[in-house]
Amino acid sequence: MRCFTVLGPSGSGKSVLVDALAALEGSSQKAETRSGLSVTTFGFGGEPWCAIDCPGSIESLPDARYALLASDAAVLCVSPDPEEAVLAAPFMRAVEESGTPTVVFINRIDEARGRVRDIVAALQGYASHLVVLRQIPIREGSQIVGAVDLVSERAWRYREGQPSALVELPSDLTSREHEARAELLEHISEFDDWLLEEVVEDREPPSDALYAICARVFGETRVLPALIGAGGHRNGLARLMKALRHEAPSVAALRARLSPAAVAQPLAAVCFHAQHKRHVGRTAFVRALGEGVGPGETLAGASVGLLSEIGSDKRLGAPLAPGEVAMVVKADQISAGALMTRDQALPPPRWARTAPPMVARLLLPRNDRDDVKLSAALARLGVDDPGLVVTQEESTGRQLVRIQGPMHLRRLAETLREEFGLEVSEEPLVGVYRETISRPANVHYRHRKQTGGAGQFADVKLTVQPAPRGSGFTFNETVKGGTVPRNYIPAVEAGAREAMQRGPLGFPVIDVSVTLTDGQHHSVDSSDHAFRTAARMGVLQALSEAGPLLLQEIYDVTIHAPSTCSGTLVGLVSSEKGQVLGVGNDPDACGWDVFRARLPGAALDELPQVLRSATQGVGNFEAAFDHFEELYGKEAEQIFERQRAAHG
Repeated sequence: MRCFTVLGPSGSGKSVLVDALAALEGSSQKAETRSGLSVTTFGFGGEPWCAIDCPGSIESLPDARYALLASDAAVLCVSPDPEEAVLAAPFMRAVEESGTPTVVFINRIDEARGRVRDIVAALQGYASHLVVLRQIPIREGSQIVGAVDLVSERAWRYREGQPSALVELPSDLTSREHEARAELLEHISEFDDWLLEEVVEDREPPSDALYAICARVFGETRVLPALIGAGGHRNGLARLMKALRHEAPSVAALRARLSPAAVAQPLAAVCFHAQHKRHVGRTAFVRALGEGVGPGETLAGASVGLLSEIGSDKRLGAPLAPGEVAMVVKADQISAGALMTRDQALPPPRWARTAPPMVARLLLPRNDRDDVKLSAALARLGVDDPGLVVTQEESTGRQLVRIQGPMHLRRLAETLREEFGLEVSEEPLVGVYRETISRPANVHYRHRKQTGGAGQFADVKLTVQPAPRGSGFTFNETVKGGTVPRNYIPAVEAGAREAMQRGPLGFPVIDVSVTLTDGQHHSVDSSDHAFRTAARMGVLQALSEAGPLLLQEIYDVTIHAPSTCSGTLVGLVSSEKGQVLGVGNDPDACGWDVFRARLPGAALDELPQVLRSATQGVGNFEAAFDHFEELYGKEAEQIFERQRAAHG
């Protein structure tokens, strides 16, 4: 079985294309997943095929990267509008990073109003490899009615809902065809010495030899061939499938590409998607890379259970042949993205791991009794969803999820409801604030309490002063003469630390130094508890007198965006009260820039939406905490009021 992934931006017609390809020569079977990814098996040219159709939302790009793990080739489906080339940029980046041989399919070609070469040139701006046009359109007036194959030099006229008809090359297209073919030969000859000699000597290479060279450089991912067609009208589909059939490498090449150098055992299979089903458990979509993947066989150190055909409940009794795709039911030992030998499951390669999620939300169960159940459900989903990161909020222990965006969040909530019976609500992650002090303060605090019997007595003199930013909390003592016995000093430190948990502004206190300078004790009434209480109350009093300051988080933010959008990012950062640190070309992705800035933590919640708006939906960012800095004015007052309202 041959397998390819179809990916590209929303609106490019991927799903229509896959359905049309599957219908070329008869019946097909399809399995649709909760994430929107679908897997279709069909026949073409007497061979079994599998197409993985990935959702076009940028939020689903992590699923597309996992689909490439199981793919001999990829079809990058793009719009015929050059202005929309930027929408394909993230998908172009994914296929190039993966090393997957890729065909660019310019879909809905009947809607094209400009030149096809302009579409290719716009896409080339985001491709590290050459995008080479393999067909040129035949036009009648402003309408595209067919295509000319530049390798065979044959012309085909489109027929609505039917295979294209072989026709004579229109005479008015001859010069353009010769020009385009010469460009194709020039590009391909860069990777073949024989062809280069033929081009230099002005000799016409035979089509068979040229097809063989095209197949080799395609399999070696030297070029990205571009074909044209319209999936909705069944135009250009046979040519696309023939290119995949004759030029895409075999499953053996995929196994060699995926195999880690340090692993002795050969890879047996790869899991490119997994999902939880109620009353069933995990169902894993796997592709066999070697022999012997079947019921009762060992895979990833455990026995394989039930195998089902894609899109049906039919159980498979025989092992899968190399390249075949199936669903493993109750696959507890198999997680999405795993590369599997007989004995172990290996993590996916680096290129298959997506950028960190940009959106953070707190998830709360509608029923408080479901808190543990929610934690367990999210842990299970986090294993199989490459775009989901599950943690806990540091201060409250509530479930914190980092997701790709609002669509991803809705899908997560639906899965929790339908598969785990959990209703949840979500809240944004409020910015983290701290407080410190602006000047030293000395305090003398005496704790005395008499309740009958032994009382409580502790007397402390403390100096509380600002410490360097980032130093946290430090405690010292300079007591002389035993006025505070040594055994009570740890209790004084413990009390001072307790006071740091919530300062006069209502936030944890940082970057403060406390020094015990003197005190008194009572031989009967003094105790650890008394000195801890005295220190806590004394430090709280000193903090109030020492000019408390509100601190906000500052993050180093790295934004990845198409170069055409970089100019808008300066205004974006300024509007969020941030600081621009620099911008430069992304060394790992053609047509992309890396934009560095510093932003307040409170801006990170709105940044994903603002960034997507500024970059036509394709930009992303990573944020790393850098430091805390002072916050003043009306914004600080609003935060004080919000904190008072929350804590009374």
